[in-house]
Amino acid sequence: MHLNVEEMSDIQAYHLLTQTVIPRPVAWVLTVNEEGNFNLAPFSFFTAISSNPALIMFSVGSKPSGEIKDTRRNILRSRSFVVHIAPSSLAEEMTETARTLDYGESELERIHLTTNNDWQQSLPRLSECDIALYCQLFEYQEIGANKQGLVFGEIKQAYLSDKVASKGERLVIDAAQVDPISRLGGNDYAALGKTMTIQRPV
Repeated sequence: MHLNVEEMSDIQAYHLLTQTVIPRPVAWVLTVNEEGNFNLAPFSFFTAISSNPALIMFSVGSKPSGEIKDTRRNILRSRSFVVHIAPSSLAEEMTETARTLDYGESELERIHLTTNNDWQQSLPRLSECDIALYCQLFEYQEIGANKQGLVFGEIKQAYLSDKVASKGERLVIDAAQVDPISRLGGNDYAALGKTMTIQRPV
């Protein structure tokens, strides 16, 4: 099968991307609005892009109505957010937070997870996630006719539970213990499954 992507509609290109660029990590992003209500939403167009500075990037589209999503609105106002790496055991809760809600209605009230601000930042983290990255907005761009929002975040603080992380000469994170959920196409997700260790050449 050969496909001419230039002739595809937006939704056709989306289906191609989400079913070929797999698996994708999911950024489970916590933000806060003007009234102090927390917003929590998953984004699978997400990756690490730099170590100096320590940057991650995820892209945010719009609501079906065309209005910008709450996550984007909140980050552009407060310039801070928390990215969580959700374990597969929270797949149902994570997917529930993709629901389109009215602005100011908190997803946390629907999924009954708890927050913890032991790192004393402007935002808390989810207690149930073993990895959380507190970020400040580094750069924001809009691309394409649909004005897809690209959010570049600089990681200022990281939380790693003792369950998944240990530190000797270097930091080691046990990927099997993290058991991160990853995004496939449609309604499909994957857990980590089999891993391989292969030495890189010098």
